[in-house]
Amino acid sequence: MLNFTDIKQVYFLGIGGIGMSALARYFASHGIIVSGYDRTPTELTAALEREGIAVHYEDDPALLPAKMYISNSLIVYTPAVPSTHQELNALIDRGFNIHKRAEVLGIICNSQRTIAVAGTHGKTSVSTMTAHILKTSEIGCSAFLGGISKNYQTNLLLDSTGSEWIVAEADEFDRSFLQLKPELAVITSMDADHLDIYGSHEKVIESFQLFASQIKDDGALLFKKGLPIGFEPEANYRSYTYSITDTADYCAENIELKDGYYQFDLVTPEIRIENLVLNYPGLLNVENSVAASALALLAGVVPESVRKALASYSGVKRRFDVHLKNENFVLIDDYAHHPEELRATIQSVRELYKDRTITGVFQPHLFSRTKDFAEEFARSLDLLDEIFLLDIYPARELPMEGVTSDLIFGKMKNENKILCTKAEFPQIAQTFKPGIVIMMGAGDIDTLVEPVKEQLLNYEDR
Repeated sequence: MLNFTDIKQVYFLGIGGIGMSALARYFASHGIIVSGYDRTPTELTAALEREGIAVHYEDDPALLPAKMYISNSLIVYTPAVPSTHQELNALIDRGFNIHKRAEVLGIICNSQRTIAVAGTHGKTSVSTMTAHILKTSEIGCSAFLGGISKNYQTNLLLDSTGSEWIVAEADEFDRSFLQLKPELAVITSMDADHLDIYGSHEKVIESFQLFASQIKDDGALLFKKGLPIGFEPEANYRSYTYSITDTADYCAENIELKDGYYQFDLVTPEIRIENLVLNYPGLLNVENSVAASALALLAGVVPESVRKALASYSGVKRRFDVHLKNENFVLIDDYAHHPEELRATIQSVRELYKDRTITGVFQPHLFSRTKDFAEEFARSLDLLDEIFLLDIYPARELPMEGVTSDLIFGKMKNENKILCTKAEFPQIAQTFKPGIVIMMGAGDIDTLVEPVKEQLLNYEDR
């Protein structure tokens, strides 16, 4: 096992990733020299540089830290870095041990009381909500988050109160979450995804079941009611269900929409907490808040602290993130990149703005995901009044023959659909009529939000 005691320097290959950057911040906070490579400058890498972490953007072994020794250096990489990466291979040739992000996160978390948040969607919102509840309560926590918390403007929360708890997002990609052995865990969803890794939905489910089996003795698993968890008879942990549509161990009742926000009663195995107000829009976030509240209560947070935290929760960047709200337009940016996420986001917007025209802008993420779920994407996007479909964001993948956004476009039944490039889109936004605009995707569609916002703000001048 890795021993962090002697580590004086940490180098990250792919430091700009959301999970990698949280680890970089963690080590830097402990006075360790941190630096790294990433392919592209982003808002996040700029923030790391402002915090004193050196980042470069050219794959060049000559740019590796000059004084980096095997005896006291830790090299961390993300599976998104290709095997042909020059710096990666130079470090291997020099005899450095290379460690995956998930392995390092597991070593940090498994030494403490960990709350692990897993699921093919919903995990970033649930982990951020859970961390906020604990952070503002008498219990406290540290947290490794999969998004930038708007309450704290970071993806890493550090504890100064002596809390034993860590909240960690448990990522199923590359089976990373199997490095975690949590005391408390939640599974929000188990949809088919990352089939380039797993091969089939059955293998995805098996991996989540294996994750659940790693919960510590006398711990607890919370899962959305209806998921095929498949408990082992000899399991030494407790299990609970949650829901906002069915009776469950933890569920929401008397859900009401008031002034754009939801109010509800939280029913638990022991008590009912009445008139909770979630200060963040979207029915999907009510479901997320039931899961987060349940985890916090299981960790020992008192009900009144849950109430106060939900009322002060500000959300996560790129998760139902409202950038503009005036008499003409509401502009929402969302990370949704799986058909089920798209459906949940669109339905939440429809519930919130019942009589408004909803325009969606979607940037597919990965060629493999587009190929695997083209029909499902089309069905979800058909829920919109009109749709603008952008080119595929490739991320870590090379192009696949015959796989373009047109694969989704051709399967859509919605006649109000336009296929366009990312470069063309800001000008197209000039033509929008008043209504709701949702921009969705896990790539770089967020870079269009400000240009589109400017166009919408100029509506009166047209």
